Amino acid sequence: MEGPSVEVPPYFLCPISLEIMRDPVTLATGITYDRSSIERWLSDGHATCPVTQQKLAEADREATPNHTLRRLTQAWCALHAVERFPTPRPPLDAGRVAEIVEEGHGAGLQKELAALREIKAIVDESDRNRRCVEATPGAVEFLVSVVRNHATVSKSAQDLLELSLDSPTSTSSPEEDALSVICSLKPSKKSLVRILEKNGDFLDTLVYMLRRPSYRSRCYGIILLKAMVSVMEPARLMAVRPEVVQEVVHVVSDRVSAKSVKAALNVLCRLCPWGRNRVKAVEAGAMTVLVELLLDEGGRHPTELAVVAIDHLCGCAEGRSDLVAHPAGLAVVAKKVMRVSLTTTESAVRALHAVATHSATPAVLQEMLAVGVVAKLLLVLQVDAGERARAKAKELLKMHARVWKDSPCLQVHLKAYYPC
Repeated sequence: MEGPSVEVPPYFLCPISLEIMRDPVTLATGITYDRSSIERWLSDGHATCPVTQQKLAEADREATPNHTLRRLTQAWCALHAVERFPTPRPPLDAGRVAEIVEEGHGAGLQKELAALREIKAIVDESDRNRRCVEATPGAVEFLVSVVRNHATVSKSAQDLLELSLDSPTSTSSPEEDALSVICSLKPSKKSLVRILEKNGDFLDTLVYMLRRPSYRSRCYGIILLKAMVSVMEPARLMAVRPEVVQEVVHVVSDRVSAKSVKAALNVLCRLCPWGRNRVKAVEAGAMTVLVELLLDEGGRHPTELAVVAIDHLCGCAEGRSDLVAHPAGLAVVAKKVMRVSLTTTESAVRALHAVATHSATPAVLQEMLAVGVVAKLLLVLQVDAGERARAKAKELLKMHARVWKDSPCLQVHLKAYYPC
C-alpha cells in the first residue's frame, strides 16, 4: 500500500472506487475506469457513464483495455515502492467457454467435474465473465445437464470414490455447484425458456433438490424455481404437479433463509391464480404456514407477498375454510390492513371480503367483529387506502350491516362512520 507521504496522481485513480486502477479500461465516452468497478456499475443496471452521465448504447458498454495507462501505473508503483500488481489476464471470450463446455460434455465424470469447476471459477472472478458464460451457447445447458444427471441418480461406490479423490475438500455435490452457478448467472428470459423447452422434467429435478436437507440445495433450488415459473406459459403453470407446490410451501414453513422464503412466496403468488393450484397449495398446508409467517412479524416485502398469497387462496372454498379455522387467521389478516403497503391493504380487504361473502356463518361474522375486522374496514373508509379497497370495504360493511352496525361489540365512536 502507499506510504503516508506518497500522493497518487489522480489519473491513476478509478473515478468510481477512488483506488489505483489495476486493470484500466476506457469507455466510448473517453473516461477510464478500473475494469471491476465499471463492470459492477453496468451489471447493477446503470446505462450511463458515471462521470459524464452520457447514455451508453449496448455496443458502447464494451470497454477497451488501456495498456499504456496500466504500464505507467505499474512503473509508478515500482518507482515509489508501492505494491506492484501483476498484468491482468486477457478478458475471457466465448470461444474459451465453449471449449470448456465441449471438454466436459459426455467425457466421463472426472472431465465433467473439471469443466464445472473451471466454469465456476470463471463466473466467480467477475461480472463480465458471468455475462460471457451466460451468453455462450451451450454453457447454461451444460450446467443444467450436470444438475439433472446428478440430482436424481444414486451414486455408485465408484462414483463416490472418484468424487472424493477429485475434490477431497469439497463440501458440496456437483449438482449443488452447478445449481449455484446457474443462479449466479441470472439467466435471461430467453435462456430460461430454452431450459424448459429442452428439459420438460426440469421442475421435477428441482423438486428433488428442494427435498434434500442441504441448505444450499434448497436455497438455490427455490431461487431457480422462481425464475422458471416467471417465464412459464399459463398452460404449463396450470399443469404444475402437487409435489412442486408442496416443496415450495415447505421452504416457507422451514424458514430456510430470508431470501429463500421470499422466493417461495413469489412462486406461490405466481402459481395460485392458475388452474387448481390454489387447492394444491391449501392441501399442502399453505394457509396455516402463511398465517404463521404473518404472526412472526417478518419484513415488509415477505408480509406483502404472504397477504397476496392468502388473497389468492381465499379464491377457493378450501382456502377460506383454512383461514377461518386458524385461531388467528382473520385477526392477523385484518391487522395488516393499513400497516404495510397499498397492495397489502387491497389484498387483505379482498381476502376478508371473500370470507364474508362465501363463508359468512354467524360465528364467522361475530369473530370478525370481535377481532377487529369491522373496525379496520371502517378505518379504510376514512383514510386514503385506495379506491378498490374502499369499494370492497364499503360493500362488505353494507352486506352485513344488520349484524354489525348496532352490535354492542362495535365501539360507539366507530358507529358514526358506518355506511348507510
